[in-house]
Amino acid sequence: MSRAEMVKLGWDSCDVILVTGDAYIDHPSFGMALVGRLLESQGFRVGIISQPDWLSAEPFRALGKPNLYFGITAGNMDSMVNRYTSDRKIRSDDAYTPNGEPNKRPDRAVTVYAQRVREAYPGVNVVIGSIEASLRRIAHYDYWSDKVRRSVLPDSKADLLIFGNAERALVDMTHRLAAGEPISSIRDLRGTAFMVPHGWKPTPEWAEANSTRVDMPGKVDAHPDPYEMKMKNTESCKTSEDASSGATPAPAAPAEPAVKVIKMMSREERREAEKEVRNKTVVRLPAYDVVKDDPVLYAHASRVFHLESNPGNARALVQQHGERDVWLNPPPLPLAMDEMDGVYDMNYARAPHPSYGKARIPAWEMIRFSVNIMRGCFGGCTFCSITEHEGRIIQSRSEPSILREIEEIRDKVKGFTGTISDLGGPTANMYRLACRDKRIEESCRRLSCVYPSICSNLGTDHSKLIQLYRKARAIPGIKKILVSSGLRYDLAVRSPEYVKELVSHHVGGLLKIAPEHSEEGPLSKMMKPGMGAYYKFKELFEKYSKEAGKEQYLIPYFIAAHPGTTDEDMLSLALWLKENNFRLDQVQTFMPTPMAMATTMYHTRKNPLRKVDEHSETVETPRIGKIRKLHKAFLRYHDPENWDILREGLQRMGRSDLIGSGEHHLVPRHNPSASVVASERRRETPGPNQLAKKFGQNKPRPGAAVVRTPSGNTSARPAAKPPRKGAIVITKNGRR
Repeated sequence: MSRAEMVKLGWDSCDVILVTGDAYIDHPSFGMALVGRLLESQGFRVGIISQPDWLSAEPFRALGKPNLYFGITAGNMDSMVNRYTSDRKIRSDDAYTPNGEPNKRPDRAVTVYAQRVREAYPGVNVVIGSIEASLRRIAHYDYWSDKVRRSVLPDSKADLLIFGNAERALVDMTHRLAAGEPISSIRDLRGTAFMVPHGWKPTPEWAEANSTRVDMPGKVDAHPDPYEMKMKNTESCKTSEDASSGATPAPAAPAEPAVKVIKMMSREERREAEKEVRNKTVVRLPAYDVVKDDPVLYAHASRVFHLESNPGNARALVQQHGERDVWLNPPPLPLAMDEMDGVYDMNYARAPHPSYGKARIPAWEMIRFSVNIMRGCFGGCTFCSITEHEGRIIQSRSEPSILREIEEIRDKVKGFTGTISDLGGPTANMYRLACRDKRIEESCRRLSCVYPSICSNLGTDHSKLIQLYRKARAIPGIKKILVSSGLRYDLAVRSPEYVKELVSHHVGGLLKIAPEHSEEGPLSKMMKPGMGAYYKFKELFEKYSKEAGKEQYLIPYFIAAHPGTTDEDMLSLALWLKENNFRLDQVQTFMPTPMAMATTMYHTRKNPLRKVDEHSETVETPRIGKIRKLHKAFLRYHDPENWDILREGLQRMGRSDLIGSGEHHLVPRHNPSASVVASERRRETPGPNQLAKKFGQNKPRPGAAVVRTPSGNTSARPAAKPPRKGAIVITKNGRR
């Protein structure tokens, strides 16, 4: 990270210099550390420029010019999501910066960093990556500017964009550059995107398919009647020349019978032939200049993009930007288990860089005692960007690799007291779950393996995860293994044995699950299961908690103002929360992130989960600030600050019957005095942060429990006023 370190290592230059918007933490949960260690293991000298001042090019010259390329990343988070709330307000802190200081990275950091690197060293190779680049690889709706923006490639002027799980592409590209191959000729790596002249193809054998023919039904001709003897009317078959002249075509001379050789192919041969054709077909999406002004074609492009996301059958995509094209090769193939082990078993220091001294980095504090056991998610939730970045196929580490990491944490990480704070990943209970048949998996075009119902081809056996939990608990020096990652409860109920194991040994008092909503309308646009699965899991959770003699609680998270949500839906959710004695704090509304399908619904009001045209389904979308505030207020119906907007909303909806002081009312008719509100707040009991501390568990999210958005951390705290029978209340002495 400095010239002094280079001198100490005896380096006169770096082969690769990585630029990141995060503080540098040498841990596999942080992208720069993983990439840097991976390239180091391949024999390359890697430098890191962390959170440079972007106001000039000078900080980008700190380590000199790299021999091969600059690798540019915004960090673990998209820079816009990192800096702005769902209300487009600037956040007061940054979890990936020492002491949580804000404003240490620019907006659209990948583009800004890449431009500064070009300024510092004209002609240097520039490769961009990370989730920010990955989610902006084609034309995309940008919530913060409320318009469709170009791919990040032409804006950053990068030579290459690497998306998704980039390890293979990164290693291959770096070795080829080291061998002297120009970056402009590297065009065959999966998981890469680049700019090319309009109409370019890798070889003449490649064919181009228009996306509107791929996803829209073509002309359907009537089946011919095999018994009909009379000739069909061929008037419509005339050429335009014949039609214009009015001449009657001369009868054609009888043709010599053609000899056609028919080759009989086996199913395997036919499948391979079709695959070969598909592998040399590129699908042309509507151009940027078209989708930026046409919501229907934007939604269509989004649908085709997601349909072409399975590495087993995805085709290359191309989209015109001005006079050039953005070319996307198919997504990277998932890493095999031994490859995953190799990535996570490298020699990480498991600590922030020493230059930060005693500064506290919140993101590091959150994960330093946690272990990532897998990647990917086949849930397909439309508001989530995991599938666009990591893919739907689960990539799991081996059991020995995971157990070795637990032992390393025990032996190396300062402050470890015996508790692993999380053994999980994007989803806690998808470890080693996969399609039962590899051929079916490779040909599948479903957007989710679990919606509208769990696929019959999906293996849901949790026995390997149960075995992993038991072995992890048995490691000497380990007192507790917690599971803090979000749980897919519709999968968990398929394995009561797993639920029992989890509840009996791995819940620190609170367990996060995500129903997201209570109503079918928004749930169908999220691709989430109904509340039936939630109630079934809740029943098992309470049963096994009681059997284990433990007092434990579910923390359900919800999303406010998601596309497909009406005022009536939010009212129903508020009534559900009141009935179940949940009081929410620090809630946020849905944030449209680039390329997510829910973002497409937000921008276009069309449903890309089905074929899209101008007459297809219109999605009710809360966009107006007043409506979004009302939806947010429904989730905090108990807060006096929201009662004015709720009363107005209820009156407009014709639900004045819910205004009053009775048990069945949602809000009172009059606001309390300031002194009463202050008194109520002084009487409030501890929230989930205190609960988490009591239970010896990382706090579920900043704030209190219950509302979750794709980009926000939220939660709920117990009722301030005396609760009804059955309500969850934590008193100051910990009694309920």
